[in-house]
Amino acid sequence: MEEERSTRAAGEPAAEPGPAPELKRKNEDGVQDPEDPESTGTGDGGNGISSLEQPLLKRSATLTASHLALVGAKVSHIESLDYEIIENDLFKHDWRSRSNVEVLQYIFLKWAMAFLVGLLTGVIASLINLAIENITGLKMLRMVTLVRERRYWAGFLYFAGVNLGLTFVAAALCVVFAPTAAGPGIPEIKAYLNGVDTPNMFGAPQLIVKIVGSIGAVSSGMDLGKEGPLVHIGACLANLLSQGGEGRWRLRWRWLRFFNNDRDRRDLITCGASSGVCAAFRAPVGGVLFALEEVATWWRSALLWRTFFSTATVVVVLRGFIEVCRNGRCGMFGEGGLILFDVSGVTVRYHAGDLLPVTLVGVLGGLFGALYNHVLHQVLRLYNLINARGRLAKLALALAVSVLTSAGLYLLPFAVPCTPCSAAGAAAASCPTVGKSGNFKQFNCPDGFYNDLASLLHATNTDATRNIFSTGTAGEFRLDSLLIFFAIYCVLGLLTFGIAVPSGLFLPIILMGSAYGRIAALVLARFVRIDHGLYAVLGAAALMSGSMRMTVSLCVIFLELTNNLLLLPITMFVLLIAKTVGDAFNPSIYEIILDLKGLPFLEPKPETWMKDIAVGELAAAKPRAVTLQVVERVSTVVEVLRSTPHNGFPVLDRPRPGVSELHGLVLRSHLMAVLRKRWFLPERRRTEEWEAREKFSVDELQLSPEELDMYIDLHPFTNTTPYTVVETMSVAKAVVLFRTCALRHMLIIPKFQGLEISPIVGILTRQDLRAHNILGAFPLLANKRKVH
Repeated sequence: MEEERSTRAAGEPAAEPGPAPELKRKNEDGVQDPEDPESTGTGDGGNGISSLEQPLLKRSATLTASHLALVGAKVSHIESLDYEIIENDLFKHDWRSRSNVEVLQYIFLKWAMAFLVGLLTGVIASLINLAIENITGLKMLRMVTLVRERRYWAGFLYFAGVNLGLTFVAAALCVVFAPTAAGPGIPEIKAYLNGVDTPNMFGAPQLIVKIVGSIGAVSSGMDLGKEGPLVHIGACLANLLSQGGEGRWRLRWRWLRFFNNDRDRRDLITCGASSGVCAAFRAPVGGVLFALEEVATWWRSALLWRTFFSTATVVVVLRGFIEVCRNGRCGMFGEGGLILFDVSGVTVRYHAGDLLPVTLVGVLGGLFGALYNHVLHQVLRLYNLINARGRLAKLALALAVSVLTSAGLYLLPFAVPCTPCSAAGAAAASCPTVGKSGNFKQFNCPDGFYNDLASLLHATNTDATRNIFSTGTAGEFRLDSLLIFFAIYCVLGLLTFGIAVPSGLFLPIILMGSAYGRIAALVLARFVRIDHGLYAVLGAAALMSGSMRMTVSLCVIFLELTNNLLLLPITMFVLLIAKTVGDAFNPSIYEIILDLKGLPFLEPKPETWMKDIAVGELAAAKPRAVTLQVVERVSTVVEVLRSTPHNGFPVLDRPRPGVSELHGLVLRSHLMAVLRKRWFLPERRRTEEWEAREKFSVDELQLSPEELDMYIDLHPFTNTTPYTVVETMSVAKAVVLFRTCALRHMLIIPKFQGLEISPIVGILTRQDLRAHNILGAFPLLANKRKVH
């Protein structure tokens, strides 16, 4: 049964003629051109049903510098990863022919790469922290000196000017050299580990800009953290190590050929993401669980071991830097630079009566987190309109936020009265704090007094967190100061995230949550028995869970940070409440960003109405699949590759007349390699096994008419074990299978087989299984969606 070769919808322009198959798959950004790169058709198949691949909105096919691809955009044409093992004859022969030495080399390299990822991530994280601590410390000391001399305007101009310069460096690098380095990078990593080949995310420019940009952005005092950028830095290091670099600087080491595939590259990037979290919080187990719970879709025990090995290496490196820099030998950098807070020496006591106030903290965390996500969603949509005006607009927006931040941080401490040291119960030797760091900043106050708001605002984010989490300080912070601190960080957090600088969400949310935790402790002072500093810990955990919807990994991260097992039950209690409340209103912040950027992310839980439609119905809404024969004419292969952008083609065999069987699936990249190598046959026959055992080199392709009339045997290159589903399977079940197995193509086979019945019903890709695409093709399902 002959299959149709063309799959273009009526009214679509035909493929432009060109010299031989140059076969342009990607544009200059490395991204697929406007058709769906993986589907096998874009028309209605002649049945009057709307197409599954018609884009809802014309848009650029690459990631943008902003966190919003385009307002209202829902369709992304970014490719998926070939994570599935392609079990063709060449792969089987290569695997069988590997010696024990080569197998050991491969295993050794995987562990060596995991070690190098952890080592480099730990070193870079320590250097970033050292730079931030010293730059911020020197800036603050000079500014406080000017204030103590009552040169207030000079102090403000100096403070705002330095912050503006640091922001300009960070924003200019992002805008000019690496637009995708802006933001935390975690949503894109999450999409990549979901199977989306996010372009321009893990290269050398992104790594360099992320390192320098995060130093400048965090040192400028803006309401952002270095935690998200550290995760992205770890992923970039993993990618560059696995591929030997990029471009002309790429190493051609023979051993690196083992990692020249999406599977090993993606596994190593998982190790990099875990190492980044570990470097940010010094939490090795929390880093592993963060990758397992939040970013990685595919997981197995071997990956768990290597990920834990990477995070353990990071911890050793961080501890080494802490020991080297102890007692101020690294300038402003000291032991506290990598430890947010330590309550290991505090005895935590709570009773049944404390559950009500703690429950209130959890509920407020869920409500504030959901509200924060909603408002941030609207801010990002607005920022996209500004960023769409070009580079100067992006730069101006970042500088405007910097000026606003500097004004707020400098002026607000003047609005609160000075607090006598005796009110805080502090020793005279520690209050007020004069110099590098401490809980009792003197700022504009006379001797014997301190400014509690300046203690929070005029410090690095790490020092501010340590101050607000300090235990045994119930009277250290005034209620009005905490309210101002909470309000300013809420506003600045919403305005800062989305500008063109590397930024993280963890620390701003921790600061907001800790502030409202202490506020709750002060308001409920009559009913609270737990230390106010520990309430700040619970508030931070609740707000993070309410916004990011993390539970297990967040609980372990806080446990490793506090080093106190007694906090575990009450922290778990707060996290579960906050997540439950937040889920009732909107998705997590990362899911919102994924949707705004138009990344084709497959959720772990399919829509309920997807059980009411079968995959065969989806296949009927598309044109007939483009197929190839096991021994195909060269001209036919060239025409198929020219006229379609598809990356996978089912291969059919005819063992006897009238009978067709599915032989497997062949990838576009493999067909290109065959054509470039000119592995042709003058007659229509099947090749011997030994004939295919050679490497394929990439060179310019110019085919003569005689070569176009020859044949290609696709047996050695066809994946003979593709994932197939019966046409009666529900879409909900297919989505779970597609996501769990990290697929790129899923073949649909008929329920009934026989003579003159095609062995292939259709082929599904990531785009076909996305909810809005299905609803576009089957509008009646929208009513069922509302009912459910």
